[in-house]
Amino acid sequence: MHDDVYQMYLEEVKRIPACTPEEEQTLPGRAQAGDQMARKRLLEGMLHYTIELAGKYKNRGLAAGDLVQETNMAMLLALNDYTGGDFRGQVRDLASARIEAALELQKQEKRAGEEIAARVNVLKDISKMMADELGREATVEELAEKMKMTVEDIKDIMKVTLDAMSVSPDAGF
Repeated sequence: MHDDVYQMYLEEVKRIPACTPEEEQTLPGRAQAGDQMARKRLLEGMLHYTIELAGKYKNRGLAAGDLVQETNMAMLLALNDYTGGDFRGQVRDLASARIEAALELQKQEKRAGEEIAARVNVLKDISKMMADELGREATVEELAEKMKMTVEDIKDIMKVTLDAMSVSPDAGF
């Protein structure tokens, strides 16, 4: 579905004439001065450029649609903050910063997810081991002591496990 929407967007943008170099120089100032037609023409005419910018970050972990969204947001921010000079360069710089930040956030989220998965697996293994040793299920307090964690940490890990089970397609509803 996402690919279809993205392809439709690309087809739509192809129908819009790209800004000429002259327009790229004159339209930002006119738009800043309140000319709504200049603003509309600039934002639409620069979509080709934002798609081109987004393409430079392909295959780095973000979906193409997300990349285009970040570059389009950069263009809006550049226009809102425009004080003169190279508008295209300002869009490029803002887009680069936004995409790099999004890529870093994605890496952090992936690491956090991997860490949580590792904790779930360790808790599962220790819980099984303790159940075998004790002849019963270990209490949350016993698990916390064994894992050198707080009771709240153990409960949080258990909650993650239960939440994952509740969205599993194999979990009966």
